[in-house]
Amino acid sequence: MLLDRATTIPFRPDMSPTFRNLRPSLAVAASLLLLMQGARGQQADRVEISGRHYDNAVGSSDAASQGTIRAELLNSRPALRPGEVLEFVPGMIVTQHSGDGKANQYFLRGFNLDHGTDFTTSINGMPVNMPTHGHGQGYSDLNFLIPELVDRIAYRKGPYFAQTGDFSAAGSADIVYRTALDQPFAALTLGQRGFQRLVGGGSADLGLGLKLLGALELQHNDGPWLVPENLRKANAALTLSGGTRAQGWSASLMAYDAKWDSTDQIPQRAIDAGLDRFGSLDPTDGGQTQRSSLSGAWHRNSDAGTTKLQAYAIDYRLKLFSNFTYALERPNQGDQFSQQDRRFIVGLTASHAIDHPLGGLPARSEFGVTLRHDRIRVGLFDTVGRDVTGTTRDDKVRETLLGVYGQTSVEWTPWLRSIVGLRADQARFNVDSLSNAANSGSASDHLVSPKLSLILGPWRRTEFFFNAGRGFHSNDARGTTATLDPKTGDAVDRVPGLVAARGFEIGARTEWLPGLQSSLALWTLDFDSELVYVGDAGATEPNRPSKRRGVEWNNRYIPLPWLLVDADLAWTHARFSDADAAGNRIPNAVDKVASIAFTARGVGPWSASLQWRYLGSGALIEDNSQRSRSSLTSNLRVSRNFGKGTELTLDVFNLFGRKVNDIEYFYESQLPGETAPVADRHLHPAEPRTLRLTLRHSF
Repeated sequence: MLLDRATTIPFRPDMSPTFRNLRPSLAVAASLLLLMQGARGQQADRVEISGRHYDNAVGSSDAASQGTIRAELLNSRPALRPGEVLEFVPGMIVTQHSGDGKANQYFLRGFNLDHGTDFTTSINGMPVNMPTHGHGQGYSDLNFLIPELVDRIAYRKGPYFAQTGDFSAAGSADIVYRTALDQPFAALTLGQRGFQRLVGGGSADLGLGLKLLGALELQHNDGPWLVPENLRKANAALTLSGGTRAQGWSASLMAYDAKWDSTDQIPQRAIDAGLDRFGSLDPTDGGQTQRSSLSGAWHRNSDAGTTKLQAYAIDYRLKLFSNFTYALERPNQGDQFSQQDRRFIVGLTASHAIDHPLGGLPARSEFGVTLRHDRIRVGLFDTVGRDVTGTTRDDKVRETLLGVYGQTSVEWTPWLRSIVGLRADQARFNVDSLSNAANSGSASDHLVSPKLSLILGPWRRTEFFFNAGRGFHSNDARGTTATLDPKTGDAVDRVPGLVAARGFEIGARTEWLPGLQSSLALWTLDFDSELVYVGDAGATEPNRPSKRRGVEWNNRYIPLPWLLVDADLAWTHARFSDADAAGNRIPNAVDKVASIAFTARGVGPWSASLQWRYLGSGALIEDNSQRSRSSLTSNLRVSRNFGKGTELTLDVFNLFGRKVNDIEYFYESQLPGETAPVADRHLHPAEPRTLRLTLRHSF
């Protein structure tokens, strides 16, 4: 069954004249690149690739699968979409099955994470995942990210860390923005198929210890689709900061707005009958979203310990219009529907860590609290050409999630350290169903999650890890109070608010060979139930318990001072753990993922990167009779520094023009003119070879 029936909204206003004037010929830009390549400027000194790319050295983490990615590495490789910065997390693949204004599709550790369920993401301490979302539980839209502002990404995998709560069973990523830029900059990117992006930013010292950073991004894109995507995006960030490393603060304002038309997945039988792979069966699909936020952070490091406080307020809106079954339910009008979400979020996190003796041994303890409250208006509507014709459900939701945690790290010997943690979470839900009073009500749930880590070594620059813990994801609040299916009116069972996951991992990290950093992790993760909110049905479906296990092997190699080689390989075995005649395969659980990249920096005025990215095959239905096709794509970046702060970069995505798919599903749909539903493979193609040229100048 299709679990990610997504949606999108098209808007028809023309692109602004300002954007329209930014569209010179790509051929002229390519010719300019060739001329510049022929010119020989001053030769810059060679720059060695250093730990500024990764903070993953032996002794720096509590698990083999934990690490930090620095901005220098993010800047060395191209990203087709902002959300693809998460592909720097080893073993993660990011795709898209709809318009570029919609949240990405994420794959990690045998999960089709849909748009974020079971992988939690934050930017500057603000959560990105949305519970009880109109489209999908844990919806994580990273399109408001400005990559040029990212300072680092700290990632963790597995439910072993007391600091992380909802949606973090498979892992988490904390994206941290800079509070100051080395130099003001402006960058213009032009590409095939109407791609234009203008971004600029800078920071200033205001005196009295205050710094101000600002950035603005404008973007337009049509893409390869026969129905032009007409993405129009505006994005801004403003940060005021003060203080020192010992004690400081920051406050940020962010605003984001995007509108787009979308081409969603199409059935294989339509392609076989002559429909273009990049064609559409409903040209009125599309989307619109806005997000604005105010956040603040404060920290203090002293002999009494380290204290951190963060607070935020977010206003968020989304409308999606989609049609994935075409004419199955309403043959005369079509099956388009709209998912709408409007919410206001407030929250905070606070932690305090202290160093202290424990039985004569050195120890460090940390205590923290997280609080989040969402006030939501969420609905699902029948539409025709984006005009609402009926209501499936319309709800007001109040959802509060409170978490408290504590952990203590003890150094037993110079070669043995332990971390014992405990986390307790409580969720409260209140649903006021405006479309069916029988589905109104309130519910609550709680969960206690123990954590344990053992770190041994290092010996010969090699250390070993054992990690175990319990985690969870929350379910859609509407499922915790529902008694009737909103579409059929049939009786349904209420679902628990929190679903537990248990996992453990054995790993090692070594730097024994000069220039090579390698880590190996063997892991397993069990879920009580993979309950999923099916956005286009308006109901929460209880799915079966599951078990996943796998191996990850990650390598960073510097064979020459100017060359970095990354090689990440992951294999996963994912199965439902109960007996069922339908089979035990988990749909869209990908078996193998790999990425190999070569990055050359500071070779005279040149730098370049070449990456191969492999997304393996996965079962599309439980009996494994239908499987997705694997895909292998290559991305290239070549940059030339002309001195005085000017750099020209050519990005080539899908370098060899392979005909591959970003996503595949198998489910029933009915095309106009068909007399009965047909079970078929539905796919969304990856973009063909795509060239983009960026001119950047620092002032």
